[in-house]
Order: sequence, then C-alpha cells, then structure tokens
Amino acid sequence: MKTSLMTGLCFALSLQAFAQNPDQALARVKYSFVHVKDTTQKNNPYTENMLLVIGKNASVYTSLDRLNRKLVDDGKAKPEPTAPNAPFKPVSFQDYYFFVKENLFFIKEKIYNEYLAEENAPKINWTTTKDTASFSGIACKKATAYFKGRNWIAWYAPELPFQSGPWKLNGLPGLIVEAYDDKQQVQFHFAGMDKVTEANTNSDSFFYEKDIKLPKDAKRTDMKEYNRIKEFSVKDPIGFASAMTGTDRKNIRMGVSMTGIAGPTVTNNPIELPEKK
Repeated sequence: MKTSLMTGLCFALSLQAFAQNPDQALARVKYSFVHVKDTTQKNNPYTENMLLVIGKNASVYTSLDRLNRKLVDDGKAKPEPTAPNAPFKPVSFQDYYFFVKENLFFIKEKIYNEYLAEENAPKINWTTTKDTASFSGIACKKATAYFKGRNWIAWYAPELPFQSGPWKLNGLPGLIVEAYDDKQQVQFHFAGMDKVTEANTNSDSFFYEKDIKLPKDAKRTDMKEYNRIKEFSVKDPIGFASAMTGTDRKNIRMGVSMTGIAGPTVTNNPIELPEKK
C-alpha cells in the first residue's frame, strides 16, 4: 500500500504544472497533536487529531476532530460510539494556508465573523542532518531549527517532495512527517496519509473537495488587525459581542462555549513563545 501511494503521488506531481491558486489536492495527511498547554499539568496534555491537505503548491492545515464533529452535526456522518463526550472536547478553530510559490501564509478563524489574515510565509532556518528514521514505512531525514521561541526537531520525507508540514512548520525538501520541540511539550505525530482520489473527494466538507483554495466569504485582513480582534474577543467577550451585534452590553448573555468549556482553558505554555533576543 505504501509503495502504490508513493508511486501515485509522484506520478501526479510529475504531470501537474506549477499550480496556481486554487491548487489540486493530492494527499491528506493525518497527525496526532499533543500540547502541554499547562506546565503544572504535564501528565494531562491537550490532544487533538489534525489534518493537512497538500498539493504541489498549496496546503491547508486544520482540525480533523472539528471537521468530523461538523459532519456529524450536519447529519452527514455518524458519531463515534467510543466518544460519548466528543461534542464537548475542545478543538482548534484556526485553519492555516500555505502557498509556496507566492510565499504567502494565511490564518482563517471565525471570531463572530470569519477572518482571513495574510502574512508572508514564516522563514525557518532549518539545519539538515545525516540522521534517518522511518515512520510507518516512510523514510525520513532529520532537521532542526529555532522557530517561534522553540527548538524544533523535524523528520521530513525527501521521497514526498512537498514543502509543507503541520501548523506553521514548512520549507524542507520533503513533507514534514513528524515534529516536536526539544522539551517534547509540542508534538505532531504522523497518523497516516491517503492519496486524494475521486472516490474520497466530495462536497460534504470544504476540506474534502478536489482543490485547495481560500474561502471566498471570509473577511480579508492583516495579522495586526486579526490579533487585535482576537485579543478583544478574549479580554472582553461581552464588549466584543456587543460591538459585533449592536446589542447593548447589559443585554448580552454569555453561555457555555461551543467547546463545552465556559471560558478559556488554562494556557501558560502557548505553542509560540517569545523569541530570544
């Protein structure tokens, strides 16, 4: 199965001209995400199943748990019988788009409205090594880098010539299959990969269509404005709701969040840490 997948992907890459936006989706990669958000609770890390959809030029990284929950809510899939509390499990609400040729990076998030924030793709100064490893039969090489306040170790697959990876990790001469920081506080573990075919392409979800493309209805903004909006929504949720809806503050009633948790979870250890000066 692994050999046929590699052959099919390489064949698709050799035939496809340098992609424009939108880009043809060639494969979907699953990751198990582990994050020690609260360093006082190291034995109880946050976990989530994630999905990276990749093409020759573009990729999008999103929450697989969120996608599956929406399919269940829309009646297009059945809930997992082993996950009775799944509707209340926190999920990530950011989607990350990366376009290699254009050197552009986008974050999409719904904060009352859907916002699409644009910035230049983050530059990661990777150092490649001679170390090798295999993950689910995929031969990988090791690379290290200091990025967003952490020392990262990444394992990439030269035989899969995609420059993408989970989250904001990218820029290696091969798909990033595994990645983690040197303290093992943030980890992305490879959990499988499928070639995109007509049989598994459908319109049930934006992320299962045949192309990778930016959402049309999201409000375009820059990172500065996006961060300002996000900070406002977290620091003063009632004031934010009032500003967005035009409703007087005293008439705003804040209920339980859609993650099933009232208020923000404890995070004293975000993925992005202050850069060393």
